[in-house]
Parts: sequence; C-alpha cells; structure tokens
Amino acid sequence: MKQRFEKNTLRLLLVLGLIMFVNLIRKPPTKDWMLIFLFKGYISSILDKLAVTKNKIMYPVNLFRWFDISFIFDYLLFPVACVYYNQITKSSNLFWTITKTFYFSIPMTLIEYFFEKRTSLIKFRNGWNIYLSFLTLTLTFLISRTYIALARKADNTRVPKN
Repeated sequence: MKQRFEKNTLRLLLVLGLIMFVNLIRKPPTKDWMLIFLFKGYISSILDKLAVTKNKIMYPVNLFRWFDISFIFDYLLFPVACVYYNQITKSSNLFWTITKTFYFSIPMTLIEYFFEKRTSLIKFRNGWNIYLSFLTLTLTFLISRTYIALARKADNTRVPKN
C-alpha cells in the first residue's frame, strides 16, 4: 500500500513537471531557458550519480527501474525549477539573485526532508544529510545562474571564413 502511494506521488510529480515545463518554454527567450534546462539536467544527473555511487543517497522506489538516480527530479523538476529561478532573477542584482536562490532551495530542501523522513522515495546514508542537500541545491542554482549570465555575455561575432 505504501509503495503504491509513493509510485502515485512520483506519477503526480511527473505530470506536474511536464505541465510546468510546457508553461516555461512559452516565455521568451526560449533559447536561454532550454540552455539552462539542459545544463541543469546534466549537472544534476552527474551530482546525483556521484552521490548514489558513493552510497550517500538511495532511491528505494522509482518509476523507472533502469535508473538508480531520481530521474524525475534530476531531468525534469530540478531543471524546471532552475529555469523559473533564472526567469525571476534575469534582471536582479547580485544581492537579490542570491536572496531569490533561497526562495527555491529552502522549499525544495523541506520537501526533500519530508520525503526522506516520511516515505521511501529517498534515503540519506553515510553522512549525507539535509544540510548537504540544501548546500548542493543552493550552489547548483547559483552555478546555473552564473552559467547563463556568461553565455549571454559571450561574444556573438561570426568566426571569419578562411
């Protein structure tokens, strides 16, 4: 019965993530948002795979059995949240960019803590804790924001033909 609840929770998160993804893609500049989405999915999956390989995090219940990472979180929910974060910080100064990071990382950490304590969706092991999760979430939001800021400032001049 409990595993059924957890599978249904994952299905609900998958549907919500897909709805949010479709909604965010409609806002210009779509190219920037897709770049952030793909970058964040890549970074998240690498970090999560490292944590799982080092036996720090475990996902006992998963919709996609061929993944040992949290596929829905790493490739959908976290990248979508990161795009929304980048949308609201697009014209913010450094202070507000950092402050707004906490608008995302604190609720996500609390939800992760709830899932870790009350479900079998995620289990922390071998020294991993909610504080490390919070730090990781916060830093990856800031890294993605820095990444898109650098990409926007990149020189767009054409490469001369030989």
